[in-house]
Amino acid sequence: MSSDFLTDPWRSPASVWMVVTAIFTAIACGLPGAFLVLRRMSLAGDAISHSVLPGIVIGFLVSGSLDSPWLIAGASVSGWVTVMAIELLHRRGGVREDAATGIVFTAMFSIGVVLLKLYASRVDLDPDCILFGNLETAIHGARSGFAGWEIPRIVVTAGGAALVGSAFVSAFHHRLVATSFDPSLSRLTGQSPALMQSILLGIVAAMVVAAFQVVGAIMAIALLVLPAASVLLVVKRVPRLLAGIVLHALVSGIGGLYLATWFNCNFGAAVVIAGALVFCACLAASRRKVTAIPAP
Repeated sequence: MSSDFLTDPWRSPASVWMVVTAIFTAIACGLPGAFLVLRRMSLAGDAISHSVLPGIVIGFLVSGSLDSPWLIAGASVSGWVTVMAIELLHRRGGVREDAATGIVFTAMFSIGVVLLKLYASRVDLDPDCILFGNLETAIHGARSGFAGWEIPRIVVTAGGAALVGSAFVSAFHHRLVATSFDPSLSRLTGQSPALMQSILLGIVAAMVVAAFQVVGAIMAIALLVLPAASVLLVVKRVPRLLAGIVLHALVSGIGGLYLATWFNCNFGAAVVIAGALVFCACLAASRRKVTAIPAP
């Protein structure tokens, strides 16, 4: 294998910015997503990643910009409506929670698809970009000046999302851990697990908005669940889990660049595939660890 085989993908500055954006986005989604996995709410993450679509479309129609805070506001409202509707069907309607989740998120996603079809032709809104991501195009969009550097706006957005996600996990670390592992005790000590869960879901909705130009609103679930699901196979403590998620983001971003270059495929899809390969490696390592333990 020649050195050019490994260095060619890095020759373009756009490729470097894409990797940086993918890493930031994976960190932004992976850190809050870890607590969805710990709470066994991965399906809720799937529901949010689909149900924010109407909010994204409405936010774009209001602002006319993919960088507008209206997209985050719209997605957060959509996510909140989804969670409240699921709770209403489950607690008041007697519908099983998994069935209520499936009903609500598919209905919200369908509303988003209809809005896309109705209005995408009238405004500069690409349905494929919203659904599947298109970082290759977004990286060549608007730029921001910083310390003499011209940085793509999508990099700044992803970096800001990673900062917000990291700050949220740091600020509420103890409450997130307590309400994830022992909600009954947390309730007795006045920590309000329901409120913490609502805040977590709101942050997750905002992170999905930050991710939709990279991997799309559909595959954002992979960045929410894959990192924690992979790392939990080999570590059992929360600090190591969070550190492992950052490492997973680095490997997924870099691996995604190589896969996208070698197979000439969508970069967002390549990032998700790289993350899935890391999951397979962690699964193999965990199985090897189990078989290495001698029987009593």
